[in-house]
Amino acid sequence: MAFCSKCGTNVNDGTAFCPTCGAAIGAAAPPPYTEPPPYSAPPPYTPPPYGSAPPPQYPPYPVAPPASGLQENVAAFLSYLLGWITGIIFLLIDKRPYVRFHAAQSIVVFGTLHIIQIVLTFLWISSAFNSGFWALHSLVSGAVSLITLVAWIVLMVMAYQGKRFEVPVAAGIARSLMGKAS
Repeated sequence: MAFCSKCGTNVNDGTAFCPTCGAAIGAAAPPPYTEPPPYSAPPPYTPPPYGSAPPPQYPPYPVAPPASGLQENVAAFLSYLLGWITGIIFLLIDKRPYVRFHAAQSIVVFGTLHIIQIVLTFLWISSAFNSGFWALHSLVSGAVSLITLVAWIVLMVMAYQGKRFEVPVAAGIARSLMGKAS
């Protein structure tokens, strides 16, 4: 036989609720309601004592990308990709000195080699029937093409590695071109 915990009435076994007061049989009464404590502000910050461990470090905020949106070495590499054409593009859009130097050097080196190829082509056309000149033209034109290919590869690799590789005469002209294009 069970008793109601609220009113003490005898209740038959298996009965879920007291027939007198309606309280649940076998369940504990809920705790009485109490008011929560009033809000209190947290204590003021006090720095840790001297010699204690430093506070945790957070990673630095990301730096905004440059106007071209490329890393410096990639932009310098791309300034050589299509010769003097990409040199002009990067000289105009990128203001970082490293990229501007490589763009200006690309204009000077590959612009000069391109002009030499054009002159050789006009000389070949003007003396197309002279077989002796044709052999000389082929030799000189092949040498200029080989120099262009080697310079193209070396300058792109050096720029991508972050090295400021200066072509002897072209570097001085490139520095003056950098200043004029500002």
